[in-house]
Amino acid sequence: MNVSIGVIIALYLLVATCLVLLSDKASVYVDLLDKKTTLSGAFIGGVMLSAVTSLPELFTSISSALLLDKPGLAMGNILGSNLFNLVILSILVPLFLTTFTKVNIAKSHFMVGLFTWLIFGALALNYTGILDLSLASISLTSVVIIVLYVCGIRCLSQEESSFEDGDDQNPLTVQQVLLRFVVVAVGIVTLSICITYLTDDIATTFNLGNGLAGALFLGIATSLPELASSIVLFRMGNYNIAIGNIIGSCIFNFMILGFTDVLYLGHGIYDFSDPKTINLLFFGAIATPLFLLMTRYNKKSVCIATSVGIIACYLAFLVV
Repeated sequence: MNVSIGVIIALYLLVATCLVLLSDKASVYVDLLDKKTTLSGAFIGGVMLSAVTSLPELFTSISSALLLDKPGLAMGNILGSNLFNLVILSILVPLFLTTFTKVNIAKSHFMVGLFTWLIFGALALNYTGILDLSLASISLTSVVIIVLYVCGIRCLSQEESSFEDGDDQNPLTVQQVLLRFVVVAVGIVTLSICITYLTDDIATTFNLGNGLAGALFLGIATSLPELASSIVLFRMGNYNIAIGNIIGSCIFNFMILGFTDVLYLGHGIYDFSDPKTINLLFFGAIATPLFLLMTRYNKKSVCIATSVGIIACYLAFLVV
């Protein structure tokens, strides 16, 4: 049955909206777990919250590769999501510049950002053929990505908690919060798979490349949870959790590539056939060190300059 492109786009917008609402709800439950445990804000944002808001990237990437057999769509999704995540931070930081520059940014965020940058390097080596090697049908690039992700998690887990007991007034128990979280996560998974198929229909109808379609339709739609949760966290002044969510999502997204490569059974997830994918890799590799400068030296001049630079990278990707 043929469905008009107008209906497909309307469904896409509906699914994307529901995805944001569910992910926002999941963020609330993760925040409750933060208040009911002694885990650090860096760990909460960089691991727990980022894993929740990155569920769309996880299942859309798996669906793109395994169900649609379009690894290029998965590559565009991950690289596009990461660049868009940094743009989110670059828009919010100038809006909250006065208070943001007064906060001590956790050192672990810088380290996770550094590991993320190294992953960009590994992908670049894969593209040039230097790291395009396989070990038991698993790309050596995937092994590097997973190792660097584990290193990032270790850095975040070593951060000490700054939360003080007594501020949690919510009557829900930890078990009740976890149950609600699981229900919301199932909804996120379902919508993520739906939006993959809708994106494929849009890309086919408008004759878009997999890299461009993945970056615009999948990359932005699956980054909406990060956008919604980051806005809330910035308004609350929880900058460390917000930054952890952004950079944690970026490195988690790369881990998704490695995981998908394993499931793809040696077919090769690292597809650079679309020029837009190469552009995403290039501009993402430039934007990530700007993030490092922003978190290492969160002074007004540095924050403004790096924010402008990251936004310029995204705009350049759209134009080039």
